[in-house]
Amino acid sequence: MAQWEGKSKGNLLGYKIFVFLLKKCNIRIAYSVLVFVALYYSLTAWKSNSSLFYYLHKRQGFNFFKSIFLVYGSYFRFGQVLIDKTAISLGLRNRYTYDFDGIEILKDLLEEKKGAILISAHVGNFEVAEFFFADIDFKSQIHLVTTDREHSHIKDYFESISIKTNLNFIVVKDDLSHIFEINNCLSNNEIICFTGDRYFPGNKTLKTSFLGEDALFPAGPFSIASRMNVPVACVYVMKEKNLHYHLYTRRVSVKHRDAQHLLESYCSSVTNILKKYPLQWFNYYDFWEKPKASK
Repeated sequence: MAQWEGKSKGNLLGYKIFVFLLKKCNIRIAYSVLVFVALYYSLTAWKSNSSLFYYLHKRQGFNFFKSIFLVYGSYFRFGQVLIDKTAISLGLRNRYTYDFDGIEILKDLLEEKKGAILISAHVGNFEVAEFFFADIDFKSQIHLVTTDREHSHIKDYFESISIKTNLNFIVVKDDLSHIFEINNCLSNNEIICFTGDRYFPGNKTLKTSFLGEDALFPAGPFSIASRMNVPVACVYVMKEKNLHYHLYTRRVSVKHRDAQHLLESYCSSVTNILKKYPLQWFNYYDFWEKPKASK
């Protein structure tokens, strides 16, 4: 897992091309270009191909030849998710439909007046969740805790083309000042969102079995969530056929100051989602890599 370098696939030119297609043509035309983009990655991205094949073949249990085919399918699905994220941020939300499985859980969390912590993963399209929340009169302020080091010029370009949103960012800092920001938000009955499946080398980690093999996870989200004495839920926004999404919310049990227990509950939840949507695992690096022994 230490091979993740803190940036996702994609480049500025690629995003500009898809934005042009979305503005001048339509979403399905943009999808059609993915046939060639996904093929390019499946033929040239050897490192991520190897990691993705391992996930599909060894961890999901698909046979050898189907796993090869599904590598292409995963890239194609990831491209669709990126296009959808861009289209929705450009104001094309009304082109999409959705089902919400668990909205009553979110409402119950907020009625407790303690704030809430939502933990997701790099699966599906969680970043568009707030646009769907707006359709169900979900007015609570949402804050995403992030250590993502994606290229700043891509973020700046997205900001220049996107409509304003209610999503705020809390950046993890070495001086731990982000903890005070999180506390303040929770005290105002607001929502804190984490992704619990990526860490940077040198960060504190926890280990547990995930899809049948031990893997390392960032300790931070689970330590914070287990200490705050607030309700915790797992949330996923999964792409289905055509322009349809399915939003899932699952409340998880929390034992005070027991981060390991929360991690295990989280991994069980993510496993259930990935068994239903195996192509929407978007960690394109060696997630189950064993740390190298020090000499």
